[in-house]
Amino acid sequence: MHVSVAIVGAGPSGSLLAWMLRQKGIESIVLEARSREYVEGRIRAGVLEQGTVDTLIDAGVGERLKKESLHHRGVCIGYRNEHYILDFDKLIGRGVTVYGQQEITKDLLAALDRENHNILYEAPVTAIRDVDSDRPTLRFTHEGKEQELTADFVAGCDGFHGVSRQSIPDTVLKTHDLIYPFGWLGILANTQPSKEVALFSHHHRGFALLSMRSESVGRFYLQCRTDENLDDWSDERIWDELDTRLGAPDWTLKRGEITQKDVTPLRSFFSEPMQHGRLFLAGDAAHIVPPTGAKGLNSAVADINVLAAALINRVQKDDEELLREYSGIALRRNWQVQRFSWSNTAMYHIFPDSNSFTRRMQEAQIEYLLTDETAQILYAQNHTGLPIAHKPKF
Repeated sequence: MHVSVAIVGAGPSGSLLAWMLRQKGIESIVLEARSREYVEGRIRAGVLEQGTVDTLIDAGVGERLKKESLHHRGVCIGYRNEHYILDFDKLIGRGVTVYGQQEITKDLLAALDRENHNILYEAPVTAIRDVDSDRPTLRFTHEGKEQELTADFVAGCDGFHGVSRQSIPDTVLKTHDLIYPFGWLGILANTQPSKEVALFSHHHRGFALLSMRSESVGRFYLQCRTDENLDDWSDERIWDELDTRLGAPDWTLKRGEITQKDVTPLRSFFSEPMQHGRLFLAGDAAHIVPPTGAKGLNSAVADINVLAAALINRVQKDDEELLREYSGIALRRNWQVQRFSWSNTAMYHIFPDSNSFTRRMQEAQIEYLLTDETAQILYAQNHTGLPIAHKPKF
C-alpha cells in the first residue's frame, strides 16, 4: 500500500491533520496504536486559545464547540488569601474557551467517519524507515499481522513515547529536558462553578488550580510530591486542602462527588529539529510543556496548521518552501510557548530547594503582574495564544 501522507497517531494532532488534508483532496492514512475507545476517552486539556478555536471553526469541525463550550474572559490569581481578576477581554479583546480535548477528538473522528477516512485502530507502528528517501516505509501490526506501507510523507503525531521521534538519528536530533521536582494531584468532580474563570493560586503549602470543564464538571489540581500515594488522599482531605490553598474571604469552594484522581509529573521537553527527511513531528512527539500554561493541545494545533499548509503547498502546487521551513517556523513559536509555561510554573509553585530570596522573587513577580497593566497585557497575549504563522485556507 502507498499513500501520499501517513499519519502516526489519531489524537487531536493526527486527526486534525487528516481532516485538513482530506478537505483539500489529499490522501492519507492514520495508524493509531490504541483503541478508539481509549483515544476518545482520555481526559486531557480543556482550555483553548482563540487560534485553536478559529482553526476548528474554519476547518468545519466547530459546530458542537460553538454550542457547548464556555467562554472565560480571563483568569483569577490567588495570592495571600485574596483573589485578583485579570480581565483579558478588557485588556486585549479576547479570552479563552473551555472545551475538553477529548471532545475535540470525538468531533474530528466523527467528521472523518462521515468521509469514510482510512483510520486503523490498534495498529501500533513498530518502525519508520528510509525517511531520508522519497518513499519512507512504515511497519505496523494490525489484526495480528505484520504489515508495511509506503508514503510520500510521514507525520509523527504519536506523542512523547511514540516511535516517530525515535526514528530520527541521534546524530541529527538534539533534545532539551527539564523534570520538575513536583507533580500535580488532579481530580475531576461533579460540582457547580465556584469561580467564573480559572483560579491559579500561589500558596506557601503549594500551588493549586481550580478550573471548569462544563457547568457541572470541575477540574482541580494540587501541587504534590511526584511519588504521592493516592490512597493517602481521601476526598475530604483533597477538598480541605483545596479550600486552604484557594481560599479567600467571602468566597466558598463548592464541593461535589470526585469521579477521578490522578498524579501527573511535570516536565518541559523539546526536540529539534522537528523534521528529518520526509518525517515531520508535531505536538507531544516534539515537545512537552508543563500544564500551568494550558499550552499542550494549543501548541499541537499550531504545529498542524503550519504542517498542513506546507503539505498542501507541496502536493498541490509542487512548492516545497514552506515544508522545508516547517521545523524552524514551529520551533520559533514553540520556544516562546515553553518560555511562558516555564515562567508560569516557576512563579506559582513552591520549589523544595527554594530559600527566602527565591521566594521573595516569586512574590515580586506576582505583585508586578497584579499591579502593572503592561505586564497584564503581555500575560494576556501569551495566555490567550501567540499568532499562528501559517494556516490552510478552507
